[in-house]
Amino acid sequence: MPYIADDKRYEKMKYNRTGNSGLLLPAISLGLWHNFGGVDSFENGRAMLRKAFDLGITHFDLANNYGPPPGSAEEMFGKIMKTDFKPYRDEMVISSKAGYHMWDGPYGDWGSKKYMISSLDQSLKRMGLDYVDIYYSHRPDPNTPMEETMGALDQIVRQGKALYVGISSYSAEQTAQAVKILDDLGTPLLIHQPKYSMFDRWMEDGLQDVLQQNGVGSIAFCPLAQGLLTNKYLAGIPAESRAARSGSFLQEDQVTELVVEKVQKLNTIAGRRGQSLAQMALAWVLRGGHVTTALIGASRVSQIEENVAILDNLEFSDEELKEIDSILS
Repeated sequence: MPYIADDKRYEKMKYNRTGNSGLLLPAISLGLWHNFGGVDSFENGRAMLRKAFDLGITHFDLANNYGPPPGSAEEMFGKIMKTDFKPYRDEMVISSKAGYHMWDGPYGDWGSKKYMISSLDQSLKRMGLDYVDIYYSHRPDPNTPMEETMGALDQIVRQGKALYVGISSYSAEQTAQAVKILDDLGTPLLIHQPKYSMFDRWMEDGLQDVLQQNGVGSIAFCPLAQGLLTNKYLAGIPAESRAARSGSFLQEDQVTELVVEKVQKLNTIAGRRGQSLAQMALAWVLRGGHVTTALIGASRVSQIEENVAILDNLEFSDEELKEIDSILS
């Protein structure tokens, strides 16, 4: 059966302006970091992408090395674009990134102009696209002048290969420098993608101020702390969880007794709010309008449905925020 999008999809989502730009992004965006690679179920990934779009998620976030194997998430997304999403391309914001290791040799990593532009050309071929909406420098490169990396982003926009540019995991000072360089080049920085959650609040130490002062949006990745801020770890580490698997970004030694105790206390607050812990954690990231959109991952359709349901309850009382801060501190 050909895919036809839900005609009520835009009634189900909240859209936020990205900094000072004209671009609106959904409050919840879908990332393809995990579960959309060549080793994963194609039909499950397809079902998740369809459901996300049906719920008003218009922003899909990728990177050159997402998989595994590297590049396979973009290939998978390209197949879905061709079979399902082609009529809806102009209703979507599709992003990709370069900055981590992608291919062998001196030109397949970090932030040189050679790597940034070559990588995007490869990404566009894998996805079957003429352009991406947002292209990111995935991480700062200590050995390449910032002017070169930002100059590559500017060139990519002028070539029509991307509409906007972003950065990810840059410090407050590096972000201010990137803003200045891109402003001088005439290609404003649209968005920053920092890691941000209840358990990782580094962006509050200066970065949020830099973004607000310069009209730059933000998209928080790992808002559920790799699954820590879900009901999975309320009683420790289950055998099938991410922390129990070798090679995972969430390590078993990170799930300490203190962390589990905090998760349990936070879950109690979520219950009083009529939310799951994951829902409250996402709503907390979006509190106060400082973050444009929360970037979720998913392994099944029901998780996407659960996450989008937070839009019914995004507000926190002062008492709730104080209680949460006391737990996290």
